[in-house]
Amino acid sequence: MKKRVLFISSTGGHLSELLQLKPLFEKVDYHIITEKTKSNLALKKKYPSRVNFLIYGTKDHMLTYPIKLFLNCLKSLYFYFKFHPDYIITTGAHTAGPICCIGKIFGSRIIYVETFANKKTKTITGRLLYPISDLFVVQWKEMQELYPEATYGGWIY
Repeated sequence: MKKRVLFISSTGGHLSELLQLKPLFEKVDYHIITEKTKSNLALKKKYPSRVNFLIYGTKDHMLTYPIKLFLNCLKSLYFYFKFHPDYIITTGAHTAGPICCIGKIFGSRIIYVETFANKKTKTITGRLLYPISDLFVVQWKEMQELYPEATYGGWIY
């Protein structure tokens, strides 16, 4: 039986990095979760019945962000129990945090890949998920100074 793996990230560069892991899809029973934007709707056609969306939200909109984050936490709880993954693999950012915390509580293994975009500074999501990740991967060797327990995996691209 194939392992159930949930791939999750926010939209944009994080999603581009996550989709670089596509070769893993044929080896596992996978599902993808990202934010719903016009540019991401094509994912439903490319990966039929394998994609779900969270509400798009950005911290730049501080009035609506807390509400969207709360709703995404509820949706994350629903998706977690719908798919009950053995593993959660994420490239960040904020969209992935709630489901990784839920997964950790209920026994999923968490694999976090720190973004390629940061070579010398920690991301907020990286800081939050580093302590709970079962495998924390960095794409730059320099990042191992910031995350001593991290595994250097090289570039995803």
